[in-house]
Amino acid sequence: MLKIPLWGPDSKYITVMEVLNMLGKIAQTAIDEKSGELIQLATKIWENPEIAYQEVKASTWTAEMLEKEGFTVEKGYAGVPTALRATWGSGKPVIGFLGEYDALPDLSQKVSTKKEPVIEGGIGHGCGHNLLGVGHAGAVIGLKKEMEERNLAGTVVFYGCPAEELLTGKTFMAREGAFRDLDIVFAWHPSMMNGILMGNMVAANSAKFHFKGLTAHAGGDPQNGRSALDAAELMNVGANFLREHVTDDVRIHYAFTDVHGAPNVVPDKASVWYYVRALSRTTVDDAYERLIKVAKGAAMMTETDVDIEFLGGCYNTLQNKVLAETVHDTMNEIQFPEWSEEEVKFAEALNNSEPAYSRMVAAGYVKEGVHLNSAIAPLLYMDASGSSDVGDVQHIAPGIFFMTTCYNNGAPNHSWHSTTCSGHSLGMKGMLYGAKVMAVSALKAIEDPSIIEKAKEEFQKAMAGREYVCPIPEEIPVP
Repeated sequence: MLKIPLWGPDSKYITVMEVLNMLGKIAQTAIDEKSGELIQLATKIWENPEIAYQEVKASTWTAEMLEKEGFTVEKGYAGVPTALRATWGSGKPVIGFLGEYDALPDLSQKVSTKKEPVIEGGIGHGCGHNLLGVGHAGAVIGLKKEMEERNLAGTVVFYGCPAEELLTGKTFMAREGAFRDLDIVFAWHPSMMNGILMGNMVAANSAKFHFKGLTAHAGGDPQNGRSALDAAELMNVGANFLREHVTDDVRIHYAFTDVHGAPNVVPDKASVWYYVRALSRTTVDDAYERLIKVAKGAAMMTETDVDIEFLGGCYNTLQNKVLAETVHDTMNEIQFPEWSEEEVKFAEALNNSEPAYSRMVAAGYVKEGVHLNSAIAPLLYMDASGSSDVGDVQHIAPGIFFMTTCYNNGAPNHSWHSTTCSGHSLGMKGMLYGAKVMAVSALKAIEDPSIIEKAKEEFQKAMAGREYVCPIPEEIPVP
């Protein structure tokens, strides 16, 4: 049997199988030893939620933890005030980890099995980014520990990425050259399941259309008014007709953001905010250009003006199968934490308050009476209708995006259920498991360079000679 030198000061020899069985043990132990601090940080960020581009506390606290652990931290990275780049090590491979920490509006919630805001109308972590950023920090801390003790070469890079909920944080960072030095990159997200979606999350554009007209008395001299609200409404009518003439994957949705006045006054200002989504960046660009024509047509019909405020966009995800299989194997090898009786009862109470759980049971997605997932799902070859700026990074370097159970089975995305779970122990357990999966998967890539080589070959084939082009023009400033 093949034997290799054991790392460390003595000259004892061990078998390859023994090495494989020991791989990641140091990293996992380090994460366990740091679990109290990691949970404390995730809880502190959950208790102090901050929306996109305002994550001052979260980025500061995360930076402090990583500096304490021996990482070199660059704050305000890539021109984004709340972005971080924390590095340790040297040489190849360069492995990236995509942390996030922004919260959502109107999702303030206590740790409770009923809807109970901390602050009515306040913000909250309804997507679990308090867990997400800290989970990636835990991964790099564990990975660093094992690389140090085993004298492994390589560079570990943690990115603190703001504003994922606006789909622009990583895109602005990429515009300034971020992620170009990576060999591979890992991203993890809290979920209702343990698994990897191998299909696309969709690309997206975000823009506000500001219509300007002329005010007038709606009863006395309506002929002198030019209604900005009419223009916005006509744009929405046009968008509804456009939906019939785009591919099935295109989604066009909107919300009014700025309409003032009384019924007897012709409104001279009205704004509408649009998202355009599709399975590819090219399709989004095409549908968005057509939507612009609809807006200009609505302005022409109403004799108003329209200003277009492009807020940004992101790419579809590009899951790397080589990395997916590596992560999936690791998920099956690492013991998923056991749920306590209190956690199961907590999840059951949440499921009983959410009709989505009953629908999932009826559809056969969930077995009745199972309120928290522990099993590892097979690789799922299906597309998702949501978006993430992780897709931008995956068009720069080979990457994988996976999920672990942090919520009850019926928790809708961006809901008070997700917020309450993100502050509860069941969310913390899923976070620590995700951190271990990332650390051990990265170690596998370091130990076996063919994983990275094959991942790069797959990436080049998928890109087919295309280069990443940032969808946010240079003239648009970071918010």
